Amino acid sequence: MRRASSIRIGTLTVAGILAGTVLVGCGNDGDADAKKDGSTAKGSPGAQEQGTRAVRSAYERTAEQDTARVALRVRTSAEGKSATASGRGTIDLDDGDSVMTLTTQGQRIEQRVVDQVLYQKAPEGQTPGDKPWIRIDLRKVAEQQGAAGQSMNDPAQSAAFAKAIDDKDVRKRGTATIDGVRTTRYSVAVDVAELPNGATLRRQIGPTLPMDVWLDDDGRIRRQQVDMTVKAPSGKASSSPQQVKVRTLMDFSDFGTDVEAEAPPSGQVTDMTGKALKQDRAAN
Repeated sequence: MRRASSIRIGTLTVAGILAGTVLVGCGNDGDADAKKDGSTAKGSPGAQEQGTRAVRSAYERTAEQDTARVALRVRTSAEGKSATASGRGTIDLDDGDSVMTLTTQGQRIEQRVVDQVLYQKAPEGQTPGDKPWIRIDLRKVAEQQGAAGQSMNDPAQSAAFAKAIDDKDVRKRGTATIDGVRTTRYSVAVDVAELPNGATLRRQIGPTLPMDVWLDDDGRIRRQQVDMTVKAPSGKASSSPQQVKVRTLMDFSDFGTDVEAEAPPSGQVTDMTGKALKQDRAAN
């Protein structure tokens, strides 16, 4: 059961991202396809302003597509060890509902997020009791996490992130072809202090939130990336929380695709919200 617990913790991080908005994602995997055009320097003020406007408007332009197909990879590392989870599925860009198949630690996990509630179906024998699904209320987790949970998981906060981006925070990095689509890459450093509850959020994740976004010719996000350092339980009763680095890469395609996210029958679900809250309190 120890391994099953670690699977749930890792994929909860993924769910937290998907249950939010088209906001964050990370990794450097897009670099191999990028064609450096010499624009990593600051460039002219006009070019910087144009890039800032493009990044700010990307959230709205992407959300206007309503739904998308998503592919992601999440890498977590702590104390010299690392683990990678990958997934594919569909997501509602407005309310965060999603249907995913995740692969982590050699296991395949079916995952759904419906009305800010996470459902996961792990391989047989790796869920508590005799029910195939577990349930975690992401709203309650976000409430306990305070500023970080609310800001990262609430779709309504996406505009606040856009407003926290200034000209000095955006750099054009070049172009890349992603799934046959030409994109322009921008690096962004969001000033955490400018976000809602910024002082608390700064203590939780640091002064800046570094992101890279790849925008297509219609200004929509096709790829996004971010690195975060978060606190997590150490697994030892006498130890303080460990610092876990989380790197996530998300690709978006097939805008407008159908998303059929439905909660499993209640008789097949075990509620694990209390355990998730207890683990989060232990980390803080």
